[in-house]
Amino acid sequence: MKVILLKNIPKVGNKYDIKDVSDGHALNFMIPNGMVEIATPQAKKRAEKNRLTMEQEKKIQNDLLAKNLGDLANIKIEIKEKANDKGHLFKGVHKEELVLEIKKQTELDITPEFIMLEKPIKTVGEHEVEARVGEKSVKFKVSILAAEE
Repeated sequence: MKVILLKNIPKVGNKYDIKDVSDGHALNFMIPNGMVEIATPQAKKRAEKNRLTMEQEKKIQNDLLAKNLGDLANIKIEIKEKANDKGHLFKGVHKEELVLEIKKQTELDITPEFIMLEKPIKTVGEHEVEARVGEKSVKFKVSILAAEE
């Protein structure tokens, strides 16, 4: 059965993709849970229009973010985490936590996909992290401080 995805579904596809799934899975699980709709000719046209709109909005948002990325270069993000006596964190700092702190401290709305962090930060001190949007990239400092208990 051909269906249009109404949201991103892991291992199936992205929002507004047209996919072929088994009848039972679509009728018993996906349609009742609002994950898909049957791909009728009208629904296909509507999905294509929505996909184009979504792609244009994402492009505009990325262009705006690329322009504002320069503001991040001059800023030092400070994060407090629990650490042991040797300066090792009990829990690593991931992209998602960096994004929340960037938004809180700079009002810059960036998504984790633009933060180039190979592995979580696990030590106290200053770290240099890169953010890349399209062709533009900027490095900023992240200062990890040991939280006092």
